[in-house]
Amino acid sequence: MTEPAFWVLTALAEGPHHGYAVLKRVGDLSGGETSLRVTTLYATLERLEQQQLIGVVSEEVVDGRARRTYEITPEGRGLLTAEAERLLARARAAQRQLQPGPQLGRALGTTS
Repeated sequence: MTEPAFWVLTALAEGPHHGYAVLKRVGDLSGGETSLRVTTLYATLERLEQQQLIGVVSEEVVDGRARRTYEITPEGRGLLTAEAERLLARARAAQRQLQPGPQLGRALGTTS
């Protein structure tokens, strides 16, 4: 899963949002570390919609422009859950390796 797809699905997991709100939520949820460009956002939304991971719940015209509101589908929620579990497992593995102790010696078979 790409990073933009991860953040868009994460933003939509809390409820339906239109594009600008998704951009703002991605920034908030990532602690400001991720800032999607508008072109990246809409390409990601289009791809996720084609994959049926999100859907359009409403569309209205605001200031002459179409504003779509998107929501995550059950398939999208399942994929996001699996990705979150995968990332958590990777983080836990790294944390285990960073704990002080004789892991290196054990791995090399050189403990006394």
